[in-house]
Amino acid sequence: MEDIERDWDKPIAEAGIAAKASVIVRVGLLDLSAGTGSFRVREMMHRIAYPLGVHVRADVNLTDIEAACTDGKDRITEVIDLPTTGVNTERIWLLEHFADWFSVNLGEDSMYHTRAEVSAGLMQHLDSKDASQVSAELAKQLREEKKEKEQAARSGQDAVLDALEAASEHLDPGEPVAPQLDVRETDWSQSAMTQSLAARAAVDKEEQAEKAAAENAGEDYRISGDARPVIGIADADNADSHATNGDGVVPETLAAASAASAATSGENDSAGTAADRPVTDHVRKYRNAPESGFLPSSSDAHKHAHKPPKGEYAAHFDHVGKERVSGRPGITVRQAHQRLDMIERRKPLYSPAFAGLASAIACASFVFLLGGGPYDMVGAFVGAGLGHWLRRLLFKRHLNQFFVTFVCVAVAALACTGTLRLIGIFAPVALQHDTAYIGAMLFVIPGFPLITGGLDMAKIDFPSGVQRVTYVFCIILMATLAGWMVATIVHLNPTGFEPLGLNPLVNMLLRAVFAFLGVWGFSVMFNSPQRMCLTAAVIGMITDTLRLEIVDMGVPAEAGAFIGAFLAGILATVWRSSVRKGWLPPHLGYPRICLTVPSIVIMVPGMYMYRAMWYLGSFETLHALDWAFRAFMVIICLPIGLAMARVITDKSWRYDI
Repeated sequence: MEDIERDWDKPIAEAGIAAKASVIVRVGLLDLSAGTGSFRVREMMHRIAYPLGVHVRADVNLTDIEAACTDGKDRITEVIDLPTTGVNTERIWLLEHFADWFSVNLGEDSMYHTRAEVSAGLMQHLDSKDASQVSAELAKQLREEKKEKEQAARSGQDAVLDALEAASEHLDPGEPVAPQLDVRETDWSQSAMTQSLAARAAVDKEEQAEKAAAENAGEDYRISGDARPVIGIADADNADSHATNGDGVVPETLAAASAASAATSGENDSAGTAADRPVTDHVRKYRNAPESGFLPSSSDAHKHAHKPPKGEYAAHFDHVGKERVSGRPGITVRQAHQRLDMIERRKPLYSPAFAGLASAIACASFVFLLGGGPYDMVGAFVGAGLGHWLRRLLFKRHLNQFFVTFVCVAVAALACTGTLRLIGIFAPVALQHDTAYIGAMLFVIPGFPLITGGLDMAKIDFPSGVQRVTYVFCIILMATLAGWMVATIVHLNPTGFEPLGLNPLVNMLLRAVFAFLGVWGFSVMFNSPQRMCLTAAVIGMITDTLRLEIVDMGVPAEAGAFIGAFLAGILATVWRSSVRKGWLPPHLGYPRICLTVPSIVIMVPGMYMYRAMWYLGSFETLHALDWAFRAFMVIICLPIGLAMARVITDKSWRYDI
């Protein structure tokens, strides 16, 4: 701690290993607390460590991290743990923006988002309640600025073209004219174009002065092709041709065109435009520039000057010794921790009441997708809404998760049963819907640890994967046990849902609607911003509707789960790639895990798991094993489908390196 305090106000790139490790490990801990898998936690820690010249070796489990950090000279090991685990997709998303903001300010490229300006803006507005809206406004400003630049570039190019056309009218018809390029058809930037024109005009002016002096001295004058910069307006093979009138003087229109183009690009200096001043060092640089006409940037020169270390582990420290890119503001240790403090202390986006409403909508939709009717959906709506509202209140008091799960599931099942009994006073048919209370329990399904546990195993991280799957098993055991006890006490006999007998087309459309609502509800429960909720809901609507339709056609439920999860992974990757390529606005670049898990949680066979516990409590072991294995097969197909999608679309998953 003394080492960290000593470096508190230093640029983090110049701080000691203790201060660097404090930021690296804290980022990993916040990502872990948000519910993501160990593979993403390691990726995030390495992303923070790389620009600092630190190599990290981390063991990540369900609630703890042991990380050894070294910068090639010093070494430190940190062990840190969490009191519990949970899910917060907004935090996962913000940490990606933090990593990009951090990397760009230390001279590296952004990894997760193409527009680093959005990440930088978010890091300045972490005190805003709706960070998603802030990112949308930043993206809108970027689009407006881009349009303004494009309009300015077009108007400037038109002015340059008009001036060049006017200049061509003053050329000597007897002289060969080099082929000209239409400025509108080039893909150069406006600044590069105007710089080249200004340089050409200045060189021409110098050459005319030299020619006049040579003629006065009676010497034969010939322009050297090597003296001209290659700017793409005249062909270098026609170096003898030059834009003069019959008197050997540069036409005023060409000088005016150069001056106008220089003014458009904002390249004027205190001595006036390039066309009106003598040859300067700026023009001499262009003379020696490569054919592209661009000067080497300071960062390019620095890359050639940097010599990476040698040795067995040199690959881990190839960036050690690099200076920070010129013009980049530094980040102190204090500033990094202040941003992390604001991310950690952000309040949930939704109140317990709204989260309870989202849970009610999700579970009622879940019941319809399982085959339930209106009465079943009403009972699940009331039970799940009350149960999740109570769970949020109890979690605020930091009570034990397993105790909270048992209590909230019992309350949800009793509320669902009581609602149906109350409706039965007016509509006796409602008393026959004993299976509805199972749908009211489904808000406790631990979808995030279930899926991330499977993905960790796919990455051969068995300690973390086994811990997550064990945690999932314990939550499911407590939930099904609570539901079984309530059913036994009030004498419920869940035999399944009665067929609704809907038209196939109507049934498909209703499935799409309720799949959308169900995934939206689960996304709200995971604390996703509304834009993220809607994106995940669209993916879930497509994948879950397809899964149910192909199962109705005779495809096994296990294969349907695999296909649905695989398609969800592909669609999430396509969405993210579309954002990176600029086809979608930059503020919609959400982590894949935040889109895929909510969209396939609704595929988890909660009915199968509960039936297994029901038959086990009734000591019908054969039926219990039958339903347990059915649930097991569907469950393992979900992460396998996501893993297959990642293998196809992600090189880091495709190869074991």
